Amino acid sequence: MPLETPARIVRALTDRGYNAEREAVTLIANQSDPVRALERAVESAPDDVLVLSAEQVRETIENDPTGAGYTTPQEPAAEKTPAESSPDTNPHVSSGTDSDQSPQSGGGAADETEGSREADSDDSGLTESTATGADGSQTATTVKRPDETPPERGQQSAQSETAGAASERSVEGRDITVSGDIASIGTGKYSDFVSVFQDRYEKLSRQLRGRVNHRPADTIEQMSPGSDAALIGLVSDIRSTASGHWLVELEDTTGTFPCLIMKDREFADDVRNMLHDECVAVEGTLADDGGILFVDSLHFPDIPRTHSPSTADRPVKAALISDVHCGSEEFLGDAWQRFADWLHTPEAAEVEYLLIAGDMVEGIGVYPGQDEELDIVDIYDQYEAFSEHLKEVPGDIEIVMIPGNHDAVRLAEPQPAFDEELRDIMSAHDAQISANPSTVTIEGVSVLMYHGVSLDEVIAELPDESATYDRPHDAMAQLLRKRHVAPQYGGQTRVAPEPEDHLVMEEVPDIFHTGHVHKLGYGKYHNVLMVNSSCWQSQTDFQKKVNLQPDVGYAPIIDLQTLDLTIRQFV
Repeated sequence: MPLETPARIVRALTDRGYNAEREAVTLIANQSDPVRALERAVESAPDDVLVLSAEQVRETIENDPTGAGYTTPQEPAAEKTPAESSPDTNPHVSSGTDSDQSPQSGGGAADETEGSREADSDDSGLTESTATGADGSQTATTVKRPDETPPERGQQSAQSETAGAASERSVEGRDITVSGDIASIGTGKYSDFVSVFQDRYEKLSRQLRGRVNHRPADTIEQMSPGSDAALIGLVSDIRSTASGHWLVELEDTTGTFPCLIMKDREFADDVRNMLHDECVAVEGTLADDGGILFVDSLHFPDIPRTHSPSTADRPVKAALISDVHCGSEEFLGDAWQRFADWLHTPEAAEVEYLLIAGDMVEGIGVYPGQDEELDIVDIYDQYEAFSEHLKEVPGDIEIVMIPGNHDAVRLAEPQPAFDEELRDIMSAHDAQISANPSTVTIEGVSVLMYHGVSLDEVIAELPDESATYDRPHDAMAQLLRKRHVAPQYGGQTRVAPEPEDHLVMEEVPDIFHTGHVHKLGYGKYHNVLMVNSSCWQSQTDFQKKVNLQPDVGYAPIIDLQTLDLTIRQFV
């Protein structure tokens, strides 16, 4: 296998009994002949040195008489921060507080915000260092901003050996599995549409059968009037009566049955948060004519309130980002460079994983007039450029990527992973590539990665108090409650008719990571940490037309040992 990949360079050094600073690995990877550069660096290393420093590698390459092809990394052009270019020094952050409580830009000091109010007040706070909400629970995280001038790469001084040791531990003791990749086998036939809904019903009804004494719809039709009955079904219709009550039709594999939810029931407002095709369970009493079920209780698949998330057994962190949009005129290359530079610093030494939740590139023809906003007009050239930016990430960081709606895969979900041609283009960092959605288990912590197109639909369909773009984590909580990342079929979210429904949350994740809406949001729902990770693209003309002000350049960092969350911004 070629040695251009930084991760492979790390493994090659380990095989030779050496470790290296992150900057040293990047220097070797950037050479025209990485194999030669690595061998020369090892040959010239002093006998008592086990960790190759960036300075040593640079000197070795520059003095190589055969020429290893050393290229000095280009520093990014200076870019004004929002505080310098705009009188608005309070960029919006969808943190669950009023807009005037957004983190302030400017200076170089760390900023703090009241953060996101959790979707469930019974849950504990995100970290011990967070602010306290009105209900007494801890509800916010610290939002930190890096210094305007990040430390020079390789300036790790006395900490370099310690960082090198940590790097070696992370390479040898790393624990990561990715599940969810699919090979699309749907044919578009009627039988596929039937199969996907049958599979959805079977998977979600299993989550509900322990709570109700379920009877099939055709059996309930034969029961005596006035009998107690319980039904689990997919929502086929929701409508209000002239008196303000709710009539919900539920469908299972045997038929449909109408259920009436009276407006004075304490759970009546939950109907306003229902979507077509989601799975629910009801209990109640049949009417005198037996033709309708008066509902006494309503159940969703939901996340158990007793859920206890797993944590890593060592100090290790993961960075969660999405929506890079390389190829757009509005792509923030300088912000990305600052992020990559920060990953090379001792402060980021424990960041061993980078999870990217879709939209690596801007794509082509995604929205009207997009061609006028492209910096790179060829889709393959966009991925080539993204791959070059990916090389700036330290080579010992494990990267996992899933596609999004701007990427060159099918739009219908679940989205299969990138094809071999695109994988070859993005092979520089040896990233693990999977489908959308996928579950990544790192150090025992499960992360459900979903790009998030269905968030648009949830926000459009549900009332403002349940889901808005300013609080994307509220919409994420609704998906967790429904245990499905795209419950409504035939709406704004394209869903592929596969024989199996890959969008069901069969297992409870410890972390739910989304993107797509270009907003920063975070909170907890029944102890599941939710993170929507903003974007790396400033406002486009299309976004101006739809009145979307993106949150840009944020990198949520999660301590996998404690599940504490720190938000950093690099603009």
